[in-house]
Amino acid sequence: MSEPSRKLSTEEVNALMDGLKTGDLSASTSVKDGSDVEYKKFNFGSDDLSLLGDYYALRLINERFARTVRGVFLPLLRVQPRISSFPPEVKSFEEYGSGLDAFMSLTNSRIDELRGSMLTVLPPSFVSLCTSSRYGGKLEVNDASRTEFTATEEKIIEVINSGISDVLEQCWRDLTVISIKFQSREQNPQFAAFVEASDLVIVCSFVMQLPKIDSMSFDLVYPLQTLKPVSSLLRSRVQSDVVETNMNWKDRLHNAVLEIPLKVTSKLSEPEISMSKLLRFKKDDVLNINVEETVDFFVEDQLYFTAEMVEVKGNAAVNLKKRMKKHNQEN
Repeated sequence: MSEPSRKLSTEEVNALMDGLKTGDLSASTSVKDGSDVEYKKFNFGSDDLSLLGDYYALRLINERFARTVRGVFLPLLRVQPRISSFPPEVKSFEEYGSGLDAFMSLTNSRIDELRGSMLTVLPPSFVSLCTSSRYGGKLEVNDASRTEFTATEEKIIEVINSGISDVLEQCWRDLTVISIKFQSREQNPQFAAFVEASDLVIVCSFVMQLPKIDSMSFDLVYPLQTLKPVSSLLRSRVQSDVVETNMNWKDRLHNAVLEIPLKVTSKLSEPEISMSKLLRFKKDDVLNINVEETVDFFVEDQLYFTAEMVEVKGNAAVNLKKRMKKHNQEN
């Protein structure tokens, strides 16, 4: 049994390319005749390999989209769905299409700013569930085999795609401004005039979880050529923006914490008296106390400093002398 395939990391790709340049590795294959090892040829010069490594920015967009798009499905499902994003995958459109059923909702939309398009893929069971729940039906999956959507389902598909487009535009805004415009819709992947079969696409899959129902998924598919104009932003800008945003958030939190009011008290003396004397106290009686040279200084009833009594401009004050050891360790 052959081992499951995996993608090369950026470091592995760089090491492989360096080996080919220096001659340490041969460009020819070393698979012997009769070997049961499966392999396929790949042209490393066919597309921009820089996008095949780090998807950090796109993953952030997808995670934000997964959190926000729940608002699109809440009015349809009448329950709050849990939506999660999978890491983006790169594959040929032919390979991706071969994994789809013959009957799907495939919406082709134009992104003018990127001079490209994207595909929204919804399975029929997903559409049927949203339609049934929207019009008062049970929250259950209809797995019946069919070849076309009803007029009501077509309307629900329009609502879903419109909501997805609005949320995507919002989630991409921190990276670059985009506008998503509907172009066409197909129900058979073979007739989806999206890209050539050999073209690479980036598949962003999302899984929806609902109570007492098997999880369902839907996909957003970008041609690699569509994302090339923003490849440098996908690698760096969103990361720096996130770091900057996190730093701003930390600064605001730090400043807010510094503005929290704290009660401070200074204990001048703790005299002791008998119960009989306490019972004899009346108005205008005077209780003599002895103020020590050092007094305790409390913050929110926690002892923080030892201090001494002083006078500043005719007012009584305390001069902090020594921080307590346990708070020295904390700071």
